[in-house]
Amino acid sequence: MGVCEPDGGPGPKGRGCLSMSPAIRQYLIITGNYWAFTLTDGALRMLVVLHFFQLGYSPLEIALLFIFYEIFGVITNLVGGYLGAHMGLNRTMNIGLFLQILALGMLAVPAAMLSVPWVMGAQALSGIAKDLNKMSAKSGIKLLVPGSEQARLYKWVALLTGSKNTLKGVGFFLGGALLMVSGFRGAVLIMGVALLIVWLASLVLLTQELGKSTAKPKFSDILSKSRAINVLSLARMFLFGARDVWFVVALPVYLHTVFGWDFWRVGGFMAIWVIGYGAVQAVAPRLTHRKAKTMPGRGVAVLWAALLTGIPAIIAVGLGTDLPAPTVLVGGLLLFGVVFAVNSSLHSYLIVSLARADGVSLDVGFYYMSNAMGRLIGTLLSGWIYQAFGLEACLWVSSVFLLIATVSVAQFPVNQKPDDDNPLPRPIGR
Repeated sequence: MGVCEPDGGPGPKGRGCLSMSPAIRQYLIITGNYWAFTLTDGALRMLVVLHFFQLGYSPLEIALLFIFYEIFGVITNLVGGYLGAHMGLNRTMNIGLFLQILALGMLAVPAAMLSVPWVMGAQALSGIAKDLNKMSAKSGIKLLVPGSEQARLYKWVALLTGSKNTLKGVGFFLGGALLMVSGFRGAVLIMGVALLIVWLASLVLLTQELGKSTAKPKFSDILSKSRAINVLSLARMFLFGARDVWFVVALPVYLHTVFGWDFWRVGGFMAIWVIGYGAVQAVAPRLTHRKAKTMPGRGVAVLWAALLTGIPAIIAVGLGTDLPAPTVLVGGLLLFGVVFAVNSSLHSYLIVSLARADGVSLDVGFYYMSNAMGRLIGTLLSGWIYQAFGLEACLWVSSVFLLIATVSVAQFPVNQKPDDDNPLPRPIGR
């Protein structure tokens, strides 16, 4: 029995296969857990936005509900990388699943108890849970692919990232559907029970240690010392801030209030957008990696970032013309999703490629701390800017953020050489 690459390669019957070692079996279980968690995470985000807007909360108040989710995501990625290096990725995965179950349980209380501080506390647990899961899955893939096989690493990272976001899109639709069918409390109870079953199975099946560092890192090691990782992390922060400044609060509220879409249509569009985004992520290597011996580096990253920068501004200008607003917005955001997906997948490959093999979760955790910081900034601005200035202003801010991300990734070293104290894979080309 083997695990094969999707694009084939050397191996039995022309397929690129790896023997099903215990470590790979455990990684596949971790990936399955990550997928199950992602469904509940996407659904919960849509449930909270739509339900509390229905209760009369303003866009800014809804954004504030997610503050702790994003703040604790920042903290978790820093501390989680340290914990993963000490405890192993299977334990951090199980802790994340359990915390998400607790968060869902907190939201299943009677409606009278759903105060703002209570919901923010539940979102804090969910934010910790989400980033423990992400860090565990993204770090694990580094340990399965030899440093010399960068093409395979790129494909595996792209598939993991793309499949996760596709399922998150399904979760958006699931959240809107469950809200219509079962109500808010019924929806979180259904998701909590389902995730409890996954968690119990995980406790039994996750037995192989994966990701525990042989050299116990110091707590100070959570801060990256690599210029390449620092530059890439800065670009990641503004990349995801540029997405969430319109995506988290402004877009679903705009679709519901201006276009008059019901929750099914809002949840359905958000789902289709993220599903398509995930699908493009999965095939990103075919768009950016055409030379077998040269992996994408700074030049490719700058090109795709620059292509993305102008799209939100074009949408904003289009909304101010006589063109049909639904056509401009929906068409523009679909184009944005395609180009954004390539950027995200490319960045994800670069960070996993550059991360140290021993204690990989430290580097990956630092990078996704920047990702979470971008989401935090984008979430706050999404509610405030939309409430004060409207969707067009959110889109202009998105373009400014993307320009900063482009300038940042342009500072990425052309060649990143291995270092004895901070061992990295071989240099990646322009």
